[in-house]
Amino acid sequence: MKNNITKFLLQPYPFYYEGKSLKIIIVLFFLMTFFFNYTFEPFNVEYSEHKMSYFWVSIIHSISPTVVLFAIYIVGKLLKLENKWNIAKEVILIFTFFIIIGLIQFLIRDIIYDNKNNWSLHYLFEEIRNTFLVGTLFVSILIPINFNRLNIKHSNGANTLNLPIEDVFSLTNQIKTNIKVNDFVFEINQFMFAKSEGNYIEIYLSAQHQNKKLIRGTLKNLEVLLKTYPNIIKTHRSYLVNCNYIEKIDGNAQGYQLQISKYIVPVSRNLITNFNLRMKRLKQN
Repeated sequence: MKNNITKFLLQPYPFYYEGKSLKIIIVLFFLMTFFFNYTFEPFNVEYSEHKMSYFWVSIIHSISPTVVLFAIYIVGKLLKLENKWNIAKEVILIFTFFIIIGLIQFLIRDIIYDNKNNWSLHYLFEEIRNTFLVGTLFVSILIPINFNRLNIKHSNGANTLNLPIEDVFSLTNQIKTNIKVNDFVFEINQFMFAKSEGNYIEIYLSAQHQNKKLIRGTLKNLEVLLKTYPNIIKTHRSYLVNCNYIEKIDGNAQGYQLQISKYIVPVSRNLITNFNLRMKRLKQN
């Protein structure tokens, strides 16, 4: 039982706290929190202590989570939290999220309530407890459902794309990176994939051709250089892949994972649709 729980918690999970996903989460969280508080009044409400109508009290309580979500977005950008994200990290982040929201709800009590004991430990505990009660209810239902949905969806999608490598046509041509400091020339049919590392690109070549070369430049520039080759696909913000070298495609909650030689290369969720289309076109040729 313990091993099953550990295995589940270490499963890959999508990092939603950026871009369009974050905007959707912020809107949904605000609407869900407001609707739940205003409609059901889940906790004891002392109307006599309110400095404003209960409608505005519910609005204020619903705004604080959106502020915390934006803070998570900033931290995620700085620490690149989307890399190797899993269910355990998601759960830890969410529980931290609940604690911070509870603290904020406690700190803004003077804005909402006319109560001389606003700053007591009793209300600090109460605000954090209430946040955990509501949040845990949502999370315990939504995370497993979302994980299973994404896992099944991406696994099924990956299974439809697995094909013998010889079914994908190859092209041969010489590529020059055109970087004055360290020009690098390679054959396109030697290129397996490229990985962005800050201001540098790691270019991985087939084993018989030195395997890896580090050059200064951006993945965007390399993508433009190789845009005429239909078998070269961007699978992730940090990866560019030659489909000829894909040996196997697996799916998980985060997206796809490509087996290329001894390496595992991700396909992010937002690029899956394009990857599916490109792979199906290659398969038809």
